[in-house]
Amino acid sequence: MKMTKHLDYQKRFDSFSNYELYQNLEKESRNAIKDIGMKYQLTYQELRQLTDMALDFVMWDETSIGKQWNNEEKSIQHSDQLAKKKILGSIYNNWEKLKENATNYDSNGSKREYKTEGRKLKTINGDNAVFGMCPVASEKTVCCNLRTIDVAKGCGLGCSYCSIQTFYEGGTISVEDNLADKLAAIELDPNKNYHIGSGQSSDSLALGNKNGILDAQLDFARNNPNIILEFKTKSKNIGYLLQAAVPRNIFVSWSLNPQLFIDHEEARTATIEQRLQAARQLADAGILVGFHFHPIVYYSGWDADYYDLVKRLMAMFSVNEVGLISFGTLTFIKPAIKALRKGSMRSKILQMPFADAAGKISYPMETKKKIFSVVWNTFQPWHDEVFFYFCMEDRQVWESVFGRCYETNDDFEKDLFNNVSNKLQIKSELLISQIN
Repeated sequence: MKMTKHLDYQKRFDSFSNYELYQNLEKESRNAIKDIGMKYQLTYQELRQLTDMALDFVMWDETSIGKQWNNEEKSIQHSDQLAKKKILGSIYNNWEKLKENATNYDSNGSKREYKTEGRKLKTINGDNAVFGMCPVASEKTVCCNLRTIDVAKGCGLGCSYCSIQTFYEGGTISVEDNLADKLAAIELDPNKNYHIGSGQSSDSLALGNKNGILDAQLDFARNNPNIILEFKTKSKNIGYLLQAAVPRNIFVSWSLNPQLFIDHEEARTATIEQRLQAARQLADAGILVGFHFHPIVYYSGWDADYYDLVKRLMAMFSVNEVGLISFGTLTFIKPAIKALRKGSMRSKILQMPFADAAGKISYPMETKKKIFSVVWNTFQPWHDEVFFYFCMEDRQVWESVFGRCYETNDDFEKDLFNNVSNKLQIKSELLISQIN
Protein backbone atom coordinates (compact mmCIF):
# COMPACT_ATOMS: atom_id res chain seq x y z
CA MET A 1 0.00 0.00 0.00
CA LYS A 2 2.83 2.39 0.93
CA MET A 3 4.59 1.68 -2.38
CA THR A 4 1.37 2.31 -4.31
CA LYS A 5 0.87 5.62 -2.51
CA HIS A 6 4.44 6.58 -3.33
CA LEU A 7 3.94 5.76 -7.01
CA ASP A 8 0.67 7.70 -7.12
CA TYR A 9 2.36 10.79 -5.69
CA GLN A 10 5.27 10.37 -8.09
CA LYS A 11 2.81 10.75 -10.96
CA ARG A 12 1.34 13.85 -9.35
CA PHE A 13 4.77 15.34 -8.85
CA ASP A 14 5.77 14.52 -12.41
CA SER A 15 2.77 16.55 -13.54
CA PHE A 16 3.81 19.48 -11.34
CA SER A 17 7.41 19.30 -12.54
CA ASN A 18 6.29 20.79 -15.85
CA TYR A 19 5.62 24.06 -14.02
CA GLU A 20 7.78 26.54 -15.90
CA LEU A 21 9.29 28.27 -12.88
CA TYR A 22 10.22 24.93 -11.31
CA GLN A 23 12.19 24.13 -14.44
CA ASN A 24 14.03 27.43 -14.05
CA LEU A 25 15.38 26.55 -10.61
CA GLU A 26 18.92 25.31 -10.29
CA LYS A 27 19.31 21.57 -9.79
CA GLU A 28 19.91 21.75 -6.03
CA SER A 29 16.63 23.53 -5.32
CA ARG A 30 14.67 21.36 -7.76
CA ASN A 31 15.90 18.21 -6.03
CA ALA A 32 15.18 19.69 -2.60
CA ILE A 33 11.59 20.54 -3.56
CA LYS A 34 11.08 17.10 -5.05
CA ASP A 35 12.40 15.36 -1.92
CA ILE A 36 10.24 17.56 0.32
CA GLY A 37 7.21 16.97 -1.87
CA MET A 38 7.63 13.21 -1.85
CA LYS A 39 8.23 13.06 1.91
CA TYR A 40 5.40 15.37 2.96
CA GLN A 41 2.98 14.76 0.07
CA LEU A 42 2.79 18.46 -0.78
CA THR A 43 -0.22 19.59 -2.78
CA TYR A 44 0.17 21.25 -6.17
CA GLN A 45 -0.39 24.69 -4.65
CA GLU A 46 2.12 24.01 -1.86
CA LEU A 47 4.71 22.91 -4.41
CA ARG A 48 4.07 26.00 -6.48
CA GLN A 49 4.31 28.30 -3.47
CA LEU A 50 7.55 26.64 -2.39
CA THR A 51 8.95 27.03 -5.91
CA ASP A 52 8.11 30.72 -6.14
CA MET A 53 9.72 31.36 -2.76
CA ALA A 54 12.74 29.29 -3.75
CA LEU A 55 13.27 31.42 -6.86
CA ASP A 56 13.00 34.60 -4.81
CA PHE A 57 15.52 33.32 -2.26
CA VAL A 58 17.96 32.59 -5.09
CA MET A 59 17.41 36.04 -6.65
CA TRP A 60 17.89 37.74 -3.28
CA ASP A 61 21.02 35.73 -2.34
CA GLU A 62 19.29 34.26 0.69
CA THR A 63 19.61 30.77 2.19
CA SER A 64 18.35 28.14 -0.25
CA ILE A 65 14.92 26.57 0.15
CA GLY A 66 16.44 23.15 0.88
CA LYS A 67 18.66 24.42 3.69
CA GLN A 68 15.85 26.47 5.21
CA TRP A 69 13.56 23.42 5.20
CA ASN A 70 16.23 21.20 6.77
CA ASN A 71 16.94 23.74 9.50
CA GLU A 72 13.24 24.05 10.35
CA GLU A 73 12.77 20.29 10.22
CA LYS A 74 15.55 19.73 12.74
CA SER A 75 13.97 22.14 15.19
CA ILE A 76 10.61 20.33 14.98
CA GLN A 77 12.05 16.77 15.01
CA HIS A 78 9.04 15.01 13.54
CA SER A 79 7.74 14.71 9.98
CA ASP A 80 3.98 14.49 9.97
CA GLN A 81 1.42 16.76 8.31
CA LEU A 82 1.43 19.12 11.30
CA ALA A 83 5.18 19.50 10.89
CA LYS A 84 4.67 20.26 7.21
CA LYS A 85 2.33 23.12 8.03
CA LYS A 86 4.69 24.51 10.64
CA ILE A 87 7.71 24.38 8.32
CA LEU A 88 5.83 25.89 5.39
CA GLY A 89 4.49 28.61 7.66
CA SER A 90 7.93 29.42 9.05
CA ILE A 91 9.52 29.68 5.60
CA TYR A 92 6.60 31.77 4.35
CA ASN A 93 6.96 34.11 7.32
CA ASN A 94 10.67 34.51 6.59
CA TRP A 95 9.86 35.29 2.96
CA GLU A 96 7.23 37.85 3.97
CA LYS A 97 9.56 39.45 6.52
CA LEU A 98 12.22 39.93 3.87
CA LYS A 99 9.63 41.64 1.66
CA GLU A 100 8.16 43.84 4.39
CA ASN A 101 11.50 45.21 5.60
CA ALA A 102 13.48 47.77 3.61
CA THR A 103 15.69 46.01 1.06
CA ASN A 104 19.31 45.83 2.14
CA TYR A 105 21.79 46.50 -0.68
CA ASP A 106 25.43 45.74 0.05
CA SER A 107 27.35 48.95 -0.59
CA ASN A 108 30.51 46.91 -1.04
CA GLY A 109 28.94 44.53 -3.49
CA SER A 110 29.87 44.39 -7.15
CA LYS A 111 27.61 45.68 -9.91
CA ARG A 112 24.99 43.17 -10.98
CA GLU A 113 26.05 41.19 -14.01
CA TYR A 114 23.90 41.25 -17.09
CA LYS A 115 24.71 38.78 -19.84
CA THR A 116 24.25 40.15 -23.32
CA GLU A 117 25.09 37.08 -25.36
CA GLY A 118 22.86 37.04 -28.41
CA ARG A 119 21.64 40.60 -27.87
CA LYS A 120 22.25 41.40 -31.50
CA LEU A 121 20.80 44.24 -33.52
CA LYS A 122 18.41 43.48 -36.32
CA THR A 123 16.47 45.71 -38.69
CA ILE A 124 12.69 46.06 -38.88
CA ASN A 125 11.45 46.49 -42.45
CA GLY A 126 7.78 45.69 -41.92
CA ASP A 127 4.66 47.81 -41.87
CA ASN A 128 4.37 47.77 -38.06
CA ALA A 129 3.12 50.94 -36.39
CA VAL A 130 5.62 53.12 -34.54
CA PHE A 131 3.21 55.69 -33.10
CA GLY A 132 0.63 55.18 -30.38
CA MET A 133 -0.47 55.82 -26.82
CA CYS A 134 1.81 55.18 -23.85
CA PRO A 135 1.62 51.42 -23.08
CA VAL A 136 0.99 52.01 -19.37
CA ALA A 137 -1.92 54.41 -19.89
CA SER A 138 -4.88 53.44 -17.73
CA GLU A 139 -8.28 54.86 -16.85
CA LYS A 140 -7.61 53.81 -13.25
CA THR A 141 -4.70 56.25 -12.80
CA VAL A 142 -4.14 59.94 -13.48
CA CYS A 143 -2.61 59.92 -16.98
CA CYS A 144 -0.82 62.58 -19.03
CA ASN A 145 -2.01 61.14 -22.38
CA LEU A 146 1.57 60.66 -23.58
CA ARG A 147 2.02 59.45 -27.14
CA THR A 148 5.05 57.34 -27.99
CA ILE A 149 7.36 56.67 -30.91
CA ASP A 150 8.84 53.16 -30.92
CA VAL A 151 12.03 53.47 -32.94
CA ALA A 152 13.39 50.19 -31.58
CA LYS A 153 12.12 47.22 -29.61
CA GLY A 154 14.30 45.74 -26.91
CA CYS A 155 17.06 47.15 -24.75
CA GLY A 156 20.55 46.07 -23.78
CA LEU A 157 20.87 48.15 -20.61
CA GLY A 158 19.57 45.37 -18.38
CA CYS A 159 17.50 47.16 -15.74
CA SER A 160 16.06 44.41 -13.56
CA TYR A 161 12.62 45.98 -13.21
CA CYS A 162 12.00 47.10 -16.79
CA SER A 163 8.83 45.88 -18.48
CA ILE A 164 10.57 45.96 -21.88
CA GLN A 165 12.01 42.54 -21.09
CA THR A 166 8.47 41.19 -20.64
CA PHE A 167 7.44 42.17 -24.16
CA TYR A 168 10.59 42.20 -26.26
CA GLU A 169 13.20 39.91 -24.72
CA GLY A 170 13.92 37.63 -27.64
CA GLY A 171 17.69 37.86 -27.78
CA THR A 172 17.69 40.81 -30.19
CA ILE A 173 17.16 44.54 -30.34
CA SER A 174 15.07 45.42 -33.37
CA VAL A 175 15.68 48.83 -34.96
CA GLU A 176 13.45 50.53 -37.51
CA ASP A 177 15.01 50.80 -40.98
CA ASN A 178 12.52 53.20 -42.57
CA LEU A 179 11.57 55.32 -39.56
CA ALA A 180 11.57 58.60 -41.49
CA ASP A 181 8.89 57.32 -43.88
CA LYS A 182 6.74 55.99 -41.05
CA LEU A 183 6.97 59.24 -39.11
CA ALA A 184 6.13 61.26 -42.22
CA ALA A 185 2.98 59.18 -42.64
CA ILE A 186 1.67 60.02 -39.16
CA GLU A 187 -1.38 62.26 -39.36
CA LEU A 188 -1.48 64.75 -36.50
CA ASP A 189 -4.24 67.27 -35.90
CA PRO A 190 -2.57 70.65 -36.62
CA ASN A 191 -4.93 72.30 -34.14
CA LYS A 192 -3.96 69.99 -31.27
CA ASN A 193 -0.80 69.86 -29.15
CA TYR A 194 1.00 66.60 -28.46
CA HIS A 195 3.57 65.45 -25.90
CA ILE A 196 5.41 62.58 -27.56
CA GLY A 197 7.98 60.38 -25.87
CA SER A 198 10.75 58.33 -27.45
CA GLY A 199 12.24 55.68 -25.20
CA GLN A 200 9.33 53.55 -24.04
CA SER A 201 10.23 50.36 -25.92
CA SER A 202 13.98 50.96 -25.89
CA ASP A 203 16.36 53.59 -24.52
CA SER A 204 16.07 56.61 -26.81
CA LEU A 205 19.79 57.48 -26.99
CA ALA A 206 21.64 54.22 -26.31
CA LEU A 207 21.66 53.24 -29.99
CA GLY A 208 22.79 56.65 -31.20
CA ASN A 209 21.77 57.42 -34.78
CA LYS A 210 21.61 53.77 -35.84
CA ASN A 211 19.66 53.51 -39.12
CA GLY A 212 19.15 57.29 -38.94
CA ILE A 213 16.65 57.01 -36.09
CA LEU A 214 17.72 60.26 -34.40
CA ASP A 215 17.76 62.19 -37.68
CA ALA A 216 14.26 60.95 -38.47
CA GLN A 217 12.94 62.10 -35.10
CA LEU A 218 14.66 65.48 -35.30
CA ASP A 219 13.03 66.03 -38.70
CA PHE A 220 9.68 64.88 -37.35
CA ALA A 221 9.86 67.45 -34.53
CA ARG A 222 11.01 70.14 -36.94
CA ASN A 223 8.07 69.46 -39.27
CA ASN A 224 5.51 69.42 -36.47
CA PRO A 225 5.81 72.56 -34.32
CA ASN A 226 2.66 71.60 -32.38
CA ILE A 227 4.49 68.77 -30.60
CA ILE A 228 7.07 68.54 -27.85
CA LEU A 229 9.29 65.51 -28.36
CA GLU A 230 11.02 63.98 -25.36
CA PHE A 231 14.03 61.65 -25.58
CA LYS A 232 14.09 59.45 -22.45
CA THR A 233 17.33 57.78 -21.48
CA LYS A 234 19.60 56.23 -18.86
CA SER A 235 22.66 56.54 -21.08
CA LYS A 236 25.43 59.10 -21.51
CA ASN A 237 25.29 58.84 -25.29
CA ILE A 238 24.63 62.49 -26.19
CA GLY A 239 27.40 63.00 -28.75
CA TYR A 240 25.11 63.05 -31.78
CA LEU A 241 22.74 65.59 -30.24
CA LEU A 242 25.63 67.89 -29.37
CA GLN A 243 26.66 68.15 -33.00
CA ALA A 244 23.19 68.03 -34.59
CA ALA A 245 20.79 70.88 -35.27
CA VAL A 246 18.23 70.14 -32.55
CA PRO A 247 14.77 71.73 -33.07
CA ARG A 248 13.45 73.98 -30.34
CA ASN A 249 10.59 71.64 -29.47
CA ILE A 250 12.82 68.78 -28.30
CA PHE A 251 13.99 68.08 -24.77
CA VAL A 252 15.94 65.22 -23.20
CA SER A 253 15.18 63.54 -19.89
CA TRP A 254 17.03 61.11 -17.65
CA SER A 255 15.79 58.54 -15.17
CA LEU A 256 17.68 59.14 -11.93
CA ASN A 257 18.43 56.91 -8.96
CA PRO A 258 21.13 56.78 -6.28
CA GLN A 259 24.29 55.00 -7.38
CA LEU A 260 23.79 52.16 -4.88
CA PHE A 261 20.53 51.22 -6.60
CA ILE A 262 22.06 51.66 -10.07
CA ASP A 263 24.89 49.29 -9.14
CA HIS A 264 22.51 46.54 -8.11
CA GLU A 265 19.51 46.94 -10.44
CA GLU A 266 20.51 48.96 -13.53
CA ALA A 267 23.34 46.81 -14.80
CA ARG A 268 24.68 48.45 -17.96
CA THR A 269 23.37 51.99 -17.63
CA ALA A 270 25.42 55.14 -17.16
CA THR A 271 26.39 56.03 -13.59
CA ILE A 272 24.40 58.75 -11.86
CA GLU A 273 27.31 61.15 -12.29
CA GLN A 274 27.55 60.37 -16.01
CA ARG A 275 23.83 61.00 -16.44
CA LEU A 276 23.97 64.32 -14.60
CA GLN A 277 27.05 65.44 -16.52
CA ALA A 278 25.44 64.46 -19.84
CA ALA A 279 22.38 66.51 -18.90
CA ARG A 280 24.63 69.39 -17.91
CA GLN A 281 26.36 69.30 -21.31
CA LEU A 282 23.06 69.42 -23.17
CA ALA A 283 21.77 72.24 -20.97
CA ASP A 284 24.96 74.17 -21.71
CA ALA A 285 24.26 73.62 -25.40
CA GLY A 286 20.84 75.23 -25.01
CA ILE A 287 18.76 72.03 -24.89
CA LEU A 288 16.06 71.72 -22.25
CA VAL A 289 16.39 68.74 -19.89
CA GLY A 290 14.05 66.85 -17.60
CA PHE A 291 14.35 64.19 -14.91
CA HIS A 292 12.35 61.16 -13.87
CA PHE A 293 12.68 59.87 -10.32
CA HIS A 294 11.16 56.63 -11.44
CA PRO A 295 11.35 54.23 -9.78
CA ILE A 296 11.83 55.69 -6.31
CA VAL A 297 12.70 52.59 -4.29
CA TYR A 298 12.34 51.77 -0.60
CA TYR A 299 15.63 50.29 0.60
CA SER A 300 17.84 50.67 3.66
CA GLY A 301 19.27 54.20 3.48
CA TRP A 302 16.94 55.34 0.69
CA ASP A 303 15.94 58.61 2.36
CA ALA A 304 19.50 59.91 2.76
CA ASP A 305 20.48 58.78 -0.74
CA TYR A 306 17.54 60.49 -2.46
CA TYR A 307 18.02 63.62 -0.35
CA ASP A 308 21.64 63.85 -1.51
CA LEU A 309 20.66 63.21 -5.13
CA VAL A 310 18.00 65.92 -5.14
CA LYS A 311 20.37 68.43 -3.54
CA ARG A 312 23.03 67.57 -6.13
CA LEU A 313 20.54 68.05 -8.96
CA MET A 314 19.35 71.43 -7.71
CA ALA A 315 22.96 72.60 -7.30
CA MET A 316 23.83 71.64 -10.89
CA PHE A 317 20.84 73.12 -12.75
CA SER A 318 18.72 76.23 -12.71
CA VAL A 319 14.94 76.02 -12.83
CA ASN A 320 14.89 77.50 -16.34
CA GLU A 321 16.96 74.58 -17.63
CA VAL A 322 14.55 71.90 -16.35
CA GLY A 323 11.28 71.27 -18.19
CA LEU A 324 9.73 68.70 -15.90
CA ILE A 325 10.36 66.26 -13.07
CA SER A 326 8.27 63.14 -12.53
CA PHE A 327 7.90 60.73 -9.62
CA GLY A 328 7.02 57.07 -9.84
CA THR A 329 7.89 53.79 -8.19
CA LEU A 330 8.10 50.08 -8.86
CA THR A 331 4.94 48.92 -10.62
CA PHE A 332 4.63 45.52 -12.26
CA ILE A 333 2.13 43.68 -14.36
CA LYS A 334 1.87 40.05 -13.28
CA PRO A 335 3.57 38.67 -16.43
CA ALA A 336 6.58 40.89 -15.62
CA ILE A 337 6.94 39.30 -12.18
CA LYS A 338 6.86 35.85 -13.75
CA ALA A 339 9.43 36.93 -16.34
CA LEU A 340 11.75 38.24 -13.62
CA ARG A 341 11.56 34.97 -11.69
CA LYS A 342 12.01 33.00 -14.88
CA GLY A 343 15.17 34.93 -15.70
CA SER A 344 16.80 33.72 -12.45
CA MET A 345 18.88 36.90 -12.20
CA ARG A 346 20.51 38.04 -8.99
CA SER A 347 18.26 40.93 -8.03
CA LYS A 348 16.36 42.17 -4.98
CA ILE A 349 13.84 44.09 -7.08
CA LEU A 350 10.95 41.77 -6.06
CA GLN A 351 11.93 41.92 -2.40
CA MET A 352 9.02 44.18 -1.59
CA PRO A 353 5.46 43.84 -0.27
CA PHE A 354 2.96 43.34 -3.08
CA ALA A 355 -0.14 45.53 -3.11
CA ASP A 356 -2.76 46.04 -5.78
CA ALA A 357 -2.28 49.27 -7.75
CA ALA A 358 -5.02 49.73 -10.34
CA GLY A 359 -4.70 46.13 -11.48
CA LYS A 360 -0.90 46.11 -11.26
CA ILE A 361 1.48 45.28 -8.39
CA SER A 362 3.28 47.99 -6.44
CA TYR A 363 4.14 49.14 -2.91
CA PRO A 364 1.34 49.61 -0.35
CA MET A 365 -0.19 53.08 -0.43
CA GLU A 366 1.40 54.22 2.83
CA THR A 367 4.88 53.30 1.59
CA LYS A 368 4.26 55.26 -1.60
CA LYS A 369 3.13 58.33 0.27
CA LYS A 370 6.20 58.12 2.50
CA ILE A 371 8.85 57.84 -0.22
CA PHE A 372 7.18 60.36 -2.54
CA SER A 373 6.75 62.91 0.25
CA VAL A 374 10.42 62.79 1.23
CA VAL A 375 11.61 63.43 -2.32
CA TRP A 376 8.93 66.06 -2.97
CA ASN A 377 9.72 67.97 0.22
CA THR A 378 13.43 67.99 -0.61
CA PHE A 379 12.55 69.79 -3.86
CA GLN A 380 10.76 72.54 -1.90
CA PRO A 381 12.75 75.45 -3.44
CA TRP A 382 11.62 74.33 -6.90
CA HIS A 383 7.94 73.64 -6.15
CA ASP A 384 6.65 76.73 -7.94
CA GLU A 385 9.35 76.88 -10.61
CA VAL A 386 9.36 73.41 -12.24
CA PHE A 387 6.50 71.21 -13.44
CA PHE A 388 6.21 68.13 -11.17
CA TYR A 389 3.90 65.20 -11.76
CA PHE A 390 3.29 61.54 -10.93
CA CYS A 391 3.49 58.71 -13.42
CA MET A 392 1.10 55.75 -13.08
CA GLU A 393 -0.36 56.90 -9.75
CA ASP A 394 -3.94 57.42 -8.65
CA ARG A 395 -5.70 60.51 -7.36
CA GLN A 396 -5.09 59.58 -3.72
CA VAL A 397 -1.31 59.85 -4.16
CA TRP A 398 -1.56 63.20 -5.93
CA GLU A 399 -3.79 64.73 -3.28
CA SER A 400 -1.81 63.32 -0.37
CA VAL A 401 1.64 64.41 -1.57
CA PHE A 402 1.04 67.41 -3.88
CA GLY A 403 -2.19 68.55 -2.24
CA ARG A 404 -3.85 68.76 -5.64
CA CYS A 405 -4.94 66.69 -8.61
CA TYR A 406 -6.32 67.35 -12.09
CA GLU A 407 -10.03 67.00 -12.72
CA THR A 408 -9.42 65.31 -16.06
CA ASN A 409 -6.52 63.73 -17.93
CA ASP A 410 -6.99 66.34 -20.65
CA ASP A 411 -6.34 69.07 -18.07
CA PHE A 412 -3.16 67.24 -17.02
CA GLU A 413 -2.02 66.87 -20.63
CA LYS A 414 -2.61 70.56 -21.38
CA ASP A 415 -0.82 71.78 -18.25
CA LEU A 416 2.23 69.61 -18.91
CA PHE A 417 2.45 70.76 -22.51
CA ASN A 418 2.12 74.44 -21.61
CA ASN A 419 4.70 74.30 -18.83
CA VAL A 420 7.30 72.50 -20.93
CA SER A 421 6.59 74.76 -23.91
CA ASN A 422 7.18 77.82 -21.74
CA LYS A 423 10.54 76.44 -20.63
CA LEU A 424 11.48 75.62 -24.22
CA GLN A 425 10.70 79.23 -25.15
CA ILE A 426 12.82 80.55 -22.28
CA LYS A 427 15.76 78.35 -23.31
CA SER A 428 15.41 79.48 -26.91
CA GLU A 429 15.39 83.17 -25.93
CA LEU A 430 18.42 82.71 -23.68
CA LEU A 431 20.30 80.96 -26.47
CA ILE A 432 19.50 83.75 -28.94
CA SER A 433 20.62 86.42 -26.47
CA GLN A 434 23.91 84.58 -25.90
CA ILE A 435 24.55 84.40 -29.65
CA ASN A 436 23.83 88.11 -30.08
